[in-house]
Amino acid sequence: MGMTMTQKILARAAGVPSCSAGELLMCKLDMVLGNDITAPVAINEFFKMGATKVFDPDKIALIPDHFVPNKDIKSAENAKMMREFARSQGVTHYYEVGRVGIEHALLPEQGIVAPGEVIIGADSHTCTYGAVGAFSTGVGSTDMGVGMAIGECWFKVPEAIRVVLTGKPRGYVSGKDVILHLIGEIGVDGALYQSLEFTGDGVASLSMDSRLTIANMAIEAGAKNGIFPVDDVCRAYLAERVTREWTAFEPDPDAEYARTVTIDLSSLELTVSLPHLPENAKPARDVKDMKIDQVVIGSCTNGRISDMRMAAEILKGHKVAENVRCIIIPGTQQVVKTCLAEGLVDIFIDAGAIFTMPTCGPCLGGFCGVLASGERAVSTTNRNFVGRMGAKNSEIILAGPAVAAASAVMGRVATPEEVL
Repeated sequence: MGMTMTQKILARAAGVPSCSAGELLMCKLDMVLGNDITAPVAINEFFKMGATKVFDPDKIALIPDHFVPNKDIKSAENAKMMREFARSQGVTHYYEVGRVGIEHALLPEQGIVAPGEVIIGADSHTCTYGAVGAFSTGVGSTDMGVGMAIGECWFKVPEAIRVVLTGKPRGYVSGKDVILHLIGEIGVDGALYQSLEFTGDGVASLSMDSRLTIANMAIEAGAKNGIFPVDDVCRAYLAERVTREWTAFEPDPDAEYARTVTIDLSSLELTVSLPHLPENAKPARDVKDMKIDQVVIGSCTNGRISDMRMAAEILKGHKVAENVRCIIIPGTQQVVKTCLAEGLVDIFIDAGAIFTMPTCGPCLGGFCGVLASGERAVSTTNRNFVGRMGAKNSEIILAGPAVAAASAVMGRVATPEEVL
């Protein structure tokens, strides 16, 4: 029996000729990632196990993105601990305030991740890097600490779900609508400890930003990872960023899949997920009576330049509704610079939105947009669990940037056609 993309990557990393679902493998790591919440715990575990030096300072990424610039003393202490560890260990990929971005937007942009690599991160949305043909998955801080010390991690080889994408998306439909639709179809545990492997002629019609968004939310279906093939679109993206050698893996024709799901991109509508689970997916046009208090456009899911451009196209010449706060969060400093160069920041400010620094802040109810009791937000983030962005009785509606921007103008869930 042949192997899937994920199985081939894990076999290579384990130094074995082949593997199958359910096997346990010890794999060499190409990158170990942590942020200002998870890395301090991992650093403590690193020293607790008696380690003194990281296995390879070029293969560690420490990204302070959740609570920076620091919101309080505790977050400042966590950031200080990570900063001092990075300096003492000579960690190559440490990015200080002023250069940092949201981790899962920054690493692909900077070419820190590449096809065929095995990447772990003490953050569940580490699965984002499957968009460039890597095996990447979230782990606990203890596993991160061990990974920094020995450069290895064990995995149970996941079985796979083949997601066949056909056709081309219409209008403002983007990767966010694709993944929300998929999660709505299979459920939040529909791919539990499985690999979501995307294929089909429709893949070529998706931008890298859309692929990054889709892979980012594989975890919201319970998946161990999500992964895309390395095609011409991906190769062009990598050519501008990755200078080291890498290997792309393709599934064997006789690879075994637990199931196949087919999505016709040409028939997809703008989609939202209603509280309190990402699987509560509905066409945006069906829930336009839902009033809102806040809109967040950004995060590791939708803070890339295409998201900013889409939001600006809809907000241009319009005003954010009087009763709505609209917070726009670029994913990286490069996105900030591009927004400035293209005049997008002027559009956002003229519309009455706030344009702020790269941060994970509001997504996890940390800062920069926490919801009060009874408030409802439309957000381009990735989770709408109870209390995720603030008060336990607040509500989050997940959406793509087009619906989020239109909703900011209308003061309720809306589609771009209502604004433009």
